[in-house]
Amino acid sequence: MHQISHQVSRRALFGACGAAAVAALAGCGDDDDPDKGQDYTGHRDGAMDGYGAGQQFTATQPLTFSIMMLSNAGYPYKADWLFFKELTKRTNVTLQATVVPGSDYNQKRSVVVAAGDAPMIIPKTYHPDEEAYIAGGAILPISDHLDLLPNFRDQVARWNLQSDLDGFRQEDGKFYLLPGLHEDVWADYSLAVRTDVLQQLNLQVPKTWEDLRTVLRAMKAAHPDVYPLSDRWSTPANPGGNNLLSIVGTAYGVQAGWTYQHARWDETAKAFGYTGASPQYKQMVEYLNSLVTEKLVDPESFTQSDDIAKQKFANGRSFVISCNAQTLVNELRPSIAKIPGATVLKIPTPTGPMGDTKAGTRLEGGVMISAKARDSKNFVALMQFMDWLYYSPQGKLFAKWGVEGTTYTGNVDDGTFKLAADVNWGGLNPTGTKNLQVEYGFLNGVFVYGGTTKLLNSQFPKEELAFQEVMNARKNQPLPPPRPLNADEREQATLWETTLKDHVNQQTLKFILGSRPLSEWDAYVTELKGKNMTRYIEVVNAAYNRYKKNHG
Repeated sequence: MHQISHQVSRRALFGACGAAAVAALAGCGDDDDPDKGQDYTGHRDGAMDGYGAGQQFTATQPLTFSIMMLSNAGYPYKADWLFFKELTKRTNVTLQATVVPGSDYNQKRSVVVAAGDAPMIIPKTYHPDEEAYIAGGAILPISDHLDLLPNFRDQVARWNLQSDLDGFRQEDGKFYLLPGLHEDVWADYSLAVRTDVLQQLNLQVPKTWEDLRTVLRAMKAAHPDVYPLSDRWSTPANPGGNNLLSIVGTAYGVQAGWTYQHARWDETAKAFGYTGASPQYKQMVEYLNSLVTEKLVDPESFTQSDDIAKQKFANGRSFVISCNAQTLVNELRPSIAKIPGATVLKIPTPTGPMGDTKAGTRLEGGVMISAKARDSKNFVALMQFMDWLYYSPQGKLFAKWGVEGTTYTGNVDDGTFKLAADVNWGGLNPTGTKNLQVEYGFLNGVFVYGGTTKLLNSQFPKEELAFQEVMNARKNQPLPPPRPLNADEREQATLWETTLKDHVNQQTLKFILGSRPLSEWDAYVTELKGKNMTRYIEVVNAAYNRYKKNHG
């Protein structure tokens, strides 16, 4: 599961990108300007002269860079992967890996960074995890060195990612994490619906949440002993129908469920308010409560284990369940194969009061660079290497799909791309006997972040492409402005957030299930105030106003 989980112009930021000039990259801190020119004397060994966007990076001498390497249980690390051999062949760089099992990764990262023993390259970091390391000076303020990252700057400018990137900035106006950059918001999680049941009842795929209510009512009328929607992805640590709240919340303009954000930007008031106390959050709760009251949604949806939820769907005891592209193909579809004529489809997420929109950031997890790297004689070469591998079109294609003629053929941009005859991944080539990740090391989460919509779409079968086409046509909901907290504020806010979120989760569940009447909403808001909600929002708004004043 992703966590998912997430303005503007102050100065134009230009720099040579090979033959092309980079368009203005607005919304950046004062230190982002490449024209200011950092002094890299003594740190250029192995670097290319005139390196620019779209150019192949090849170090002028053999170099070795240390990297913290997560070993995924699904494709455990192998030193002899073709990925590493071909990377060295193309770039003249060898990666020296500190290999860490995925289950230990976050803890190990914290230990080595705090001890000052971190490798130069620290991938698989999700904002705001990097904030824990800023005060100690262990990680590089990467925004100080954008002059060395022409592909990164080019994408930020062309895809207008300034506002997204501003959300990563700290109180000093700098950002410390190199995120994956997406051309568009990538929507994946939605609802899976038994389409054979829709056909039997002469129903259309629901387009809005009210349409869904109509569908569920018809299903209930035809099958009185069934809860039409019985959901998954509640956890003991975070009960409450995490995906369902998230996608319904989007329709009402709030981040809820596993995308919950405490602070919600109010464009009319030009200030932040508390999400869990907002009218929009209440409307979302009222909608879900009405489905439970009508017995259209299984009350156990908000507490049951995944296995139980999937079992109900497999046995025809429910017809609608949360899913994403992979769980649809790998879990749900095989599970209903024993039901004669059963078919299931991942539907575009229903819409609501926010209209035909989708929510989310176009940034994803990324890479921290150890502050010690700045002292290396190879620092410029390291930055050029990172820029090529993570942000150039050639580097992204290589990291994702490998070597043309060996692991794939064709072209992503013109739609001729396909995996080699003996290679498979994600069911794209079921007859392939060699797994792209396991055998070759490509499509590894350590190296594959973001990219163009066409590159993203190259990993999807036709069915998922149809879903993506609908979602990509939707307008992105605007992102909130930056409101970075300083270290003292963050420490205090974290304590408040824990208490507030626990109460929001508990009471949201009670309201939805009807064990607490919605007539007590005002009393619930008063309870949140007693848990420092007002003080929390005051701190957030003070941080917003401070940042706006200083970085304007």
